[in-house]
Formats: sequence, C-alpha cells, structure tokens
Amino acid sequence: MQLIDQYLRKVNYLRVSVTDRCDLRCVYCMKEKMQFLPRKDILTLEEIERLCDNFIELGVEKIRLTGGEPLVRNDIIKLIEKLNTKKEKTNLKEITLTTNGTLLKKYAKLLKLNGINRINVSLDTINPKKYNKITRFGNIEKVFDGINEALDNNIKIKINTVVIKDFNENEIEELINWTSNKKIDLTFIEVMPMEETDISREYQFISLSDTFSKLDKIYNFSKIDYSTGGPARFYTSDLVSNKIGFISPLTNNFCASCNRVRISSTGKLFMCLGQNDFVDFREIMRKDYSDDYIKEKIKFALNIKPKQHDFMIGEKINKYMKRHMNVTGG
Repeated sequence: MQLIDQYLRKVNYLRVSVTDRCDLRCVYCMKEKMQFLPRKDILTLEEIERLCDNFIELGVEKIRLTGGEPLVRNDIIKLIEKLNTKKEKTNLKEITLTTNGTLLKKYAKLLKLNGINRINVSLDTINPKKYNKITRFGNIEKVFDGINEALDNNIKIKINTVVIKDFNENEIEELINWTSNKKIDLTFIEVMPMEETDISREYQFISLSDTFSKLDKIYNFSKIDYSTGGPARFYTSDLVSNKIGFISPLTNNFCASCNRVRISSTGKLFMCLGQNDFVDFREIMRKDYSDDYIKEKIKFALNIKPKQHDFMIGEKINKYMKRHMNVTGG
C-alpha cells in the first residue's frame, strides 16, 4: 500500500505534534506569553497511536514526533515504546524525534532502548548569553549535557539551526566547526512565515541562498546524494568531518519532492506546512468513526494536498500562516 497525492508524490513520512507546550519560548516560534490549548483539546496518546496505525497501514514508513517540545508530554516514552513494536510487523521503518535538547539527559537512554536511533536537536547558537536571549530563559548547559548523553547512548544527533538576521548570521562558521569537532551533522533553516511572534518575520529573515554562497567560498562544498527523509540538501567539505544541510523553503523550495504531512497536537492533518487547509481527525475519532472511515479521510486529504506552499516574507506582505510553529513542529 502506498499513499500517492494528486501530483503523484509518494507520501511516506508523517510528522506528529504530541503537544503544543514547550519549556522554552524561542522568539521565532512563539510569543513570550503564550496561551496554550486546554488539555481536553489535545489528542490522547491512544488517539495518536490510532492515527499512526492508520497511516502506517496506508504506507507511512517514517514517523517523527515533534511539539512544542515532545519530551514534556506525560508518558511520551509509552507512546514511543508502542510505536517501536510496530516496526517488527508493519512497514514502519523508523521513529525519530525533534527536541530542544533540554530533557535529553533524562530521556536519552530510554529513547535508545525504545528504538530511537536518530534525533534532531533545535539549537540556534552555542553562546550561552545569546541562547538565553533567543529562548527567553533557557540554560544551554542542559542542552550540551543532553547532546552528550544521547551520543553516549549511540543516538545519532543532527543539529537544526534557524538562521536569524542580526542574531546568529555571524556565528555560522563557529557552529559548523563546533558540530564538525563533535562529528554531528548540521542543517541550516530559513525563518518561515508562521504566525507572528513578538518580532516581525521580515526582520528575522535572511536568505540561505546568500548564506550558502558566502560559506561555499570558504568550504568549497560538494553536493552529496544523501537524505534523512526530509527536505534538506546536504554537502560535504574537506575542511569538516560532518555533513552540512540547507533547508530553504522560501529561496529554493522543495515542494516538488514533498513526501510528508503533519498532524497537529489537536488532531488536525495539515497536508502542507505552508497552507492553512486541514482535515480534523480528532472529531472523527471522538465521534467513534471506524478505521476504514479514517483511512478514506486520509486518502481524501492526500487528494487535496497542494502543489506547493505560499510562503512569502516582506514588509507589505500580510500572508503568514494562522498558527505558531509549535502547532505542527515545523
């Protein structure tokens, strides 16, 4: 069984937000004083598992758990344990996680024991003061400890860094060298026009095409045929030991090869990160519809998956997504 959308793209990657809550307040993700959803609106772990089961039966091979911060969700390890058992008897091949890293020291061993072999850590600076500023109150030492604990448990780490104008654009080489020394891969990401935070998106945005051109003069990058299942384009250099990726949804989008859909913590299936259309599966499940009906709705959603996103950033553009990044986890 395969999920094929109307543009003949194979969709085999499901991103699942297990919570809208987070223990940080990163300035490009959410407002400082966020109004989080009532817990009754959030999918239960049983509902998440049921939705995942239906997607797996339809052909999904990779599931990434996101947030918010997924590790703040109560009993998240129980969900991962149940999903992990499905790899033996279904076509599910991988469960991964995107985290801010603050709780990795506590959970790394349990994650490894339950089949998590790769983790993406969102980290936009390695400067303690700047980290505290961008997260609004975070302690970077917790992240460093978490990364080291994960590596000690043989979990492969990739760092995701959002390049932000007048914040970390002059720290790029330092991040490359730091990750190279630790032999962990690094991906740079453009700011995306999700719901406004306390800082305008246009003042945060910097083109990754420009960033790549500057870096290429230093590192003389070679493009490689390597993929983690997501949209990053990866490069190597004789000057570093790791792979460097670039995700540029605005200046060089990847819509033609999009293989993923996203479920929000409230059960809304977003067929595209850069569109506001969705199908609400929470109400379907809570009205006790059958799994066959759920599968038909999933197929319907894939048939209306758009050709591409509508991301735009600019002073006179007021067409941002009507949700913060913590709703779908990027």
